[in-house]
Amino acid sequence: MDASSTKALTQTPLQRYRALRRAGELAADPVQELAIEKLEILHHRLAQYDPAGEQGWLGFLRRRPKREPAPEGLYIYGDVGRGKSMVMDLFFDTVALEHKRRVHFHAFMAEVHGRINAFRRTPAAARNGDDPIPPVARDIAAEAWLLCFDEFEVRDVADAMILGRLFTQLFELGVVVVATSNRPPDDLYQGGLNRQLFLPFIDLLKDRLDVLCLDGKQDYRLLRLKGIAVYHTPLGPEAEAALDAAFLRLTDQARGEPDGVEVMGRTIAVREQAKGSARFSFAELCEQPLGANDYLAIAARYHTVILSGIPRLTAEQRNEARRLVLLIDVLYDHKVKLVASAAAEPQALYAAGDGSFEFQRTASRLIEMQSADYIDAPHS
Repeated sequence: MDASSTKALTQTPLQRYRALRRAGELAADPVQELAIEKLEILHHRLAQYDPAGEQGWLGFLRRRPKREPAPEGLYIYGDVGRGKSMVMDLFFDTVALEHKRRVHFHAFMAEVHGRINAFRRTPAAARNGDDPIPPVARDIAAEAWLLCFDEFEVRDVADAMILGRLFTQLFELGVVVVATSNRPPDDLYQGGLNRQLFLPFIDLLKDRLDVLCLDGKQDYRLLRLKGIAVYHTPLGPEAEAALDAAFLRLTDQARGEPDGVEVMGRTIAVREQAKGSARFSFAELCEQPLGANDYLAIAARYHTVILSGIPRLTAEQRNEARRLVLLIDVLYDHKVKLVASAAAEPQALYAAGDGSFEFQRTASRLIEMQSADYIDAPHS
């Protein structure tokens, strides 16, 4: 364990938050401080909580009655860039527990499906019953009884249909949950197939987790784009390094996780994303048969798109140019921030060919999207 990790474990979330405030690394924000205060209470309760004893998962397995319930968790929701992940990370880093885990919710659910599939492949004689949910929940609880989920979101019908039973088991085993989300619990799986079957899970979340809206007006994440270049030319290692640096600045991590955006029964692969920022290449978005609905879905999911490798377009690439025009229009209309690498300045990207005259509006938008006013505008 390094010195910074050791120091974090000697502080409570509120002590760490105030130290960062004094150091000028965080601005004053009463809503963030309220979240930290709630996490401070949970921090102290966890110090007195032993899920491996009679009140937790081992007691459950031994059919012992719980002496006291598990501490109430916290569900923090709000718009992107309000500091949800930051406050959860302060909490997670200062909790001196061995069995804790912080994970992106999408990755967690992928693991759950993998565990379920592994159970079903196990010969019937070697497993206990035919229901995979109880043993999967027990395995998860044995590995980590504090689960911190980033970007809690439910879009997949397969996830929706198992979440209620899975989390009922986890809570009964004494697992404590802290989650961040862009949506309030009542808006999860909005418009999803058979959503009425999902509603009991929403009630369970609201019963077992305190729900807090982090509704500060300042998008702190996008402040990180201020004062740095967001359009890099010419193409080459220097431009790609600048995109890497922008992703790190926005997400606090060098690499993101893969994702998929569902559009009318299809899935657009996202090779790398984190904390509302996604990376794509020009080839992935403009050399594939994508249209307005695809770009709208991306704009709704991510507040920042990092786009690499925009070439100088020729007359033979009119379809690629048309898709670039459509992509920029959609991102612009939804105030999605764009960090891009390109072979030339915007005005020179498509100088001749069908639609090159109309492309000048796109060039103008690419220039405007570099401005402080555009970067300040909230994602819509």
